Amino acid sequence: MNQILSVDNSSRKEKVKKTKMRNNGPIEIQSIVRFFAISILIFGLFIIGSGSYSMYKESTKEAIVTKPVIYVEQTREAEIALKITHDKAIATIRYCWNDEDEQEIPTNGKKEIEAKLEMPTGTNTLNIQVSDIHGQQIEYQKVYTVEGDISINIEPEGTDLKVTAEGKNQLIYMTYRWDEDEEKRVDINDIAIEETIEIPKGLHTLTIIVVDQNNNTETKTQEIKGVTKPKVNITTDGSDNFIIKASDEEGIKRVEFIINETERNAIDLEKVAPIEERKEFEFAYPLKDGENKLEVIVYNESGISDNYRALINK
Repeated sequence: MNQILSVDNSSRKEKVKKTKMRNNGPIEIQSIVRFFAISILIFGLFIIGSGSYSMYKESTKEAIVTKPVIYVEQTREAEIALKITHDKAIATIRYCWNDEDEQEIPTNGKKEIEAKLEMPTGTNTLNIQVSDIHGQQIEYQKVYTVEGDISINIEPEGTDLKVTAEGKNQLIYMTYRWDEDEEKRVDINDIAIEETIEIPKGLHTLTIIVVDQNNNTETKTQEIKGVTKPKVNITTDGSDNFIIKASDEEGIKRVEFIINETERNAIDLEKVAPIEERKEFEFAYPLKDGENKLEVIVYNESGISDNYRALINK
């Protein structure tokens, strides 16, 4: 009996040992598999994160706003080399001299454009505007002076225009026209001329041509806006006041009036009323005892002025 018990105990120990062996094997494999699974997951998350960060950096780069770059160089006395570069396609390049009509340089969607511009004689302002395909713009403006055989200068003189022309040689004649109207000729036969031209009302294009004895020709075209002077008058109201009445189609900007050359007054209408309400102006002011020597100066929106003088006794 003792031998049977001994055999049973040894069999039980063998079973326990086999059970432990069976349990230890699968547990260790599961741990290893779980470890590798977690590692692969972490590595995958890292790869995804890195890719997202790279995409974010790329999108940030795209968000950086850049503009075209303009290079301008005077290569000859009457020629300019123009170069436009950009990291994006250039949409439009426009330029003009002074206030003349704009000219456009073809771009064909390129990122680098080169062109030659002919410079007019005299002192002129070059204006350049460049836009890319996203609407980003850059502008350039500079004054250039080129001495030619003939120079033409235009400047306003009140409601008229003063045209001055000078030549290295004797000037024979000058013609001018407004828009497509008939040309008017002015004979010169001198090395210089100064002519006053009446400006028609509104916006118009003036073309001037001057020719010298060697048949050298100089042409100047410019847009001019013609304005009229304000209308002003002084009346009395039959009592102790004088009344300033003024009107202008653009709008009255400022009114100045002087009494007996010593008392000076000014009214800045642009500070107190919108332009739509400044087409007409009326203002009453007390007269001095005795003689009143009055002078009224009225300015419109274009800075054109007119004055009126009156002598009123009280």
